[in-house]
Amino acid sequence: MRAGSLLVRKWATRRWLAAALLAGGGLVMTVDAPALAADSEAGERFDCRELADRAPPESALDWFERSLWASHCYVFQARAVRIGYDGIRTLALSHHVEDGVEREAASFLDGPPVVFERRGRIGRLSWAEKGGEVPASPAGIAAHLDGYYRLQLGGEGRIASRRTVRLDIEPLDSLRFGHRLWLDAATALPLKQMLLDEAGRVIETFQFTELDRPRLHEGHVVLDRYREAPDDPWVIGWLPEGFVPQPVDTRSSQHGDAVKHRLYSDGLSTLSLFVEPIEGADLLAPGMHRLGVSHAAVRHRELGGRPMQVVVMGELPPRVLLRVADTLEWRDEDAAVSSVIHDGDAAEGGP
Repeated sequence: MRAGSLLVRKWATRRWLAAALLAGGGLVMTVDAPALAADSEAGERFDCRELADRAPPESALDWFERSLWASHCYVFQARAVRIGYDGIRTLALSHHVEDGVEREAASFLDGPPVVFERRGRIGRLSWAEKGGEVPASPAGIAAHLDGYYRLQLGGEGRIASRRTVRLDIEPLDSLRFGHRLWLDAATALPLKQMLLDEAGRVIETFQFTELDRPRLHEGHVVLDRYREAPDDPWVIGWLPEGFVPQPVDTRSSQHGDAVKHRLYSDGLSTLSLFVEPIEGADLLAPGMHRLGVSHAAVRHRELGGRPMQVVVMGELPPRVLLRVADTLEWRDEDAAVSSVIHDGDAAEGGP
């Protein structure tokens, strides 16, 4: 493990780690309870009872979209195991819907006693311009993924004493990882997930060992309102094709306003960008660090006339994270001119 990786672990926000832990069931808005209470104008809803009346999925893409809706609409408790570079961990999981708002929790059952919780609505695929429309994540993600991954049905199996349908998701380029899903044949809930690197090697497995009587929520789940993009002082100079900025509130009490945090995703793979002034920051060693199955690219750069620390994290090939960090462009607010600084060969050669 590279020097400084322990600092990366300490510095990474709990929210990002919780999102990584609970990912795999679509993009749910990760916002705090006070924001949910105040945001009463979010009126669009999805009635989960519609899933019971839908015809069984036929294609791989149909199964994938159904699994996203199922992850929002089924109430369940489960036990699971996660196998990765950092060893084997067991977890207790739960998912509930209260007044249209989802509530998820994950508790580690071995090692340090850590519990992650979050509340949220069904999110949107991207920020929305005034008067524009952005579909809810399940429908939007399924349509978006089709251009960047090949989805195929891979036969049946048995996980946690339940019959499953396997779904193979292969990237169409070398800029993202592949996935293999085993979906519950009755509910479409993902019971097992494998993350595959560029060479097709399994780098993480997440699997339910028990699923306690899942039931369809007899009511609606609220969709998040349309959100306009914030006015960030930077422009991403390069992103893998298909990655779009995610309309999530990334503010956190664990870091001040000086730390700017944004998420970008192709609907399946996600990268997280942190930018903060070096002065007063918890400095990380420049270079590449491993975070379990994720990596973090760290750069110290002169941006906007100030020394900045740029951190790009995600379950993506390291060269992709480095190139994003190296091609970040800073806008000059007065002259409206972008200044681009490229460090190293990652930006020049590219992946």
